[in-house]
Amino acid sequence: MTTPIVLTPDQIRQFAERGFLHIPAVLCDEEVSVIEETYGRFMRKEISGMGHDFCDMSGPYDREFKDFALINAMLPRVYAPELIGNVLETRSAHIAAQLIGQDIQIDYDQFLAKKPNCPTAEFSWHQDQGYWPAGTPDTRTVTCSLAIDDSLKVNGCIRFIPGSGVGQTLRTHRSAKSTREEGHTLVAEVGDEEEVEYVEVKRGGITLHDEWVMHGSAGNLSSDWRRTYVIAYRSHATVAYERALGFTHSHNDKVNWTTTLGAYEDKAGES
Repeated sequence: MTTPIVLTPDQIRQFAERGFLHIPAVLCDEEVSVIEETYGRFMRKEISGMGHDFCDMSGPYDREFKDFALINAMLPRVYAPELIGNVLETRSAHIAAQLIGQDIQIDYDQFLAKKPNCPTAEFSWHQDQGYWPAGTPDTRTVTCSLAIDDSLKVNGCIRFIPGSGVGQTLRTHRSAKSTREEGHTLVAEVGDEEEVEYVEVKRGGITLHDEWVMHGSAGNLSSDWRRTYVIAYRSHATVAYERALGFTHSHNDKVNWTTTLGAYEDKAGES
């Protein structure tokens, strides 16, 4: 049985006020290594039948694997059920419940890897709320990101605009590419005067953020991979609402829904 992590009042307040939190050493090296073994199967393309759920987050779906910059394996627990109930799930679920309440479950999970020496392996500034279906009854979210490798400024660690989501206002977003078919990621503008905080995380540590805070990450300028395991938690009611729309976070979804940013008809799911 894993030892639960009990948050301090200051940590809970920081998440509420700033929109994110860093907790070091949530997993030991041996615990990360167990997850890393399954992670490697995805990165070596040993998992079949994923379709668009294995893609380059920085480019079009038809890009050849050799040209990938930001490798994305969406919903790995669906394609590798041995991940279900892993140590990160157990610990992060307990942490998330302290931040947003007990009535939560996993909404989606994701493996991400930034290729070495690749400045284009970046996430543009955005708010996660920009991807969610409009009318979601409860937007409480905790997105947990585990550093499988040391996540540093040089290899594109996550960065935030502290407090940018307090008002729960969605900024104007646009597609990072010329069309949604060329790439599904969104980008929002950040002013020169806004404070940017880079959060470096050692292997085994995590960051947690909500759905409104502005965040992103630069490319990988180092000679090593930067690998991340993401698990996102939302309320039972919200997950049920999404699934009723056919929204599973799979990039293979073929449904019609409306986001806060407008209608997406017959597009792949967003993450």
